[in-house]
Amino acid sequence: MQIDLNTVLKTDDKTITTEAGIEMDAFSSRLGTFPIVSKTPVLLTLTNKGERKLRISGKVTLDIVIPCSRCLQDVTKEFALDFERNVDMSLSEAERMTALDEHDYIDGYSLDVDKLIYGELLMNFPLQVLCREDCKGLCPVCGTNLNEQTCDCERKSLDPRMAKVLDVFSKFKEV
Repeated sequence: MQIDLNTVLKTDDKTITTEAGIEMDAFSSRLGTFPIVSKTPVLLTLTNKGERKLRISGKVTLDIVIPCSRCLQDVTKEFALDFERNVDMSLSEAERMTALDEHDYIDGYSLDVDKLIYGELLMNFPLQVLCREDCKGLCPVCGTNLNEQTCDCERKSLDPRMAKVLDVFSKFKEV
């Protein structure tokens, strides 16, 4: 959804509060594509701070299905995003690049809500998601989910670089 920023930027100290819908149905990154199963409208507050400086603050809650990092079971993770961004609208695109202050969610005088939320999700995305704290994961040999059943596979796997050291110790083992 696009929001026109002209009405806010015309008057100093003007504040507009609005709700905006999110059109994004899935979150895609290098890690994969994860479906968004529920989302609330974004509650946005746009404030002109004067001198063409804009403060964008907002709140949104999203539920995203992410596979468990150990057993690959689907886990619904809630993201309660509460953010605030300050944008200097007087800077040109080249000046923003030099200052490392890129705002790809602002194009001219339009705010792209989906790009703003995408950036917030990217910064808040967890490194690891577990279905439960004591998740046992998958068997590395047969692929059985060890949370649901056990298997008879030999799980003792050694680093091949340490195999020679193990041979030395096994030769001198006391019986």
